[in-house]
Amino acid sequence: MSLSSDMSVASWQKLGSIDIIQKKVPAIKAGEVLVKVAASGICGTDLHICRGETPHASQKVVIGHEFSGNIVAVHEQSKTSLSVGDLVSIDPNVPCNACSFCRNKKYHLCNDLFCIGVTVDGGMSEYVAVPITAVYSVPSHVTPEVACLAEPLSCVVHAVDMGEIKSGDRVLIIGAGPIGMMALALCSTGGAHVTIIEPNEMRRKMATSIFKANVAVAPGALVPGDGAKGEGYDVVFECVGRPETMSQAVQFAKAGGTVVWVGVAKTDARVSVSPFDVYRKELTIRSTYTNPFGMDRAVKILADEKVDWSSLVTHSFPLRDFDEAWKVFLTGTGLKVCIKP
Repeated sequence: MSLSSDMSVASWQKLGSIDIIQKKVPAIKAGEVLVKVAASGICGTDLHICRGETPHASQKVVIGHEFSGNIVAVHEQSKTSLSVGDLVSIDPNVPCNACSFCRNKKYHLCNDLFCIGVTVDGGMSEYVAVPITAVYSVPSHVTPEVACLAEPLSCVVHAVDMGEIKSGDRVLIIGAGPIGMMALALCSTGGAHVTIIEPNEMRRKMATSIFKANVAVAPGALVPGDGAKGEGYDVVFECVGRPETMSQAVQFAKAGGTVVWVGVAKTDARVSVSPFDVYRKELTIRSTYTNPFGMDRAVKILADEKVDWSSLVTHSFPLRDFDEAWKVFLTGTGLKVCIKP
């Protein structure tokens, strides 16, 4: 392969559109490896980027921040134990390591962080130049499709940490997309009793049969009880990103409970919450942002195979059929839609 050769990429060229264009295969610098992408997942963040709803996204960026691949080149000045041929997952969030946030173990809040697939070119392409600090080796028995789930799973690892789940807790998850399903899997395998709310019947069936939800219901089937009297849930995860479901999450939490807003709302969204109810129930409301210290744990969880993670990937397409993949993603007929360049 010549580094001067062209490759196909999916790029945010204009508002409301992701287009397949040609770009040069990137040259790698000291501290980088070149990864041949094997699998790249489409994420809701990609839709936000497409619609101009991600303020820090770069114009004309190549999307794709959930991806895995094989190393095809290591810069001669890159000090690493990684080798050509290794299957790897990529943490797209690369901090500056010099600011106050980074120096206080909150690197995910770094203001100078760059994000592969958001601020710089990402994995919805044939090749990506990646800093070695962002590369995580994946055991050989893990498939590339499962390996590309490491980034979203690392975000869920952080979210579940924020929920501080204990064995026996009653947990409610609102939304059974890929993120909600991952949260369900981690909570159920951790000994929680989990109820999930999801309008899509296929997803409700998967939630109970594969990801071990105790209860899966359609919206409207549950009515918030009197949380002050102990009715409701110990921990509620909102995995949709809509004001109405964020408000519902607060209503479903029982006194002393924790609400974790995981879904990404629009920048101008506002949530109606009763401060008296929050006060009376002494609720903790938390948000989660990206995946601090989660990638290594996520790769281990995927490799342990206690859950059939491959079932999350319901559709796979070659990069040349990205338009069709995007349509399937927008309809929500499956779960994770994967591109295999």
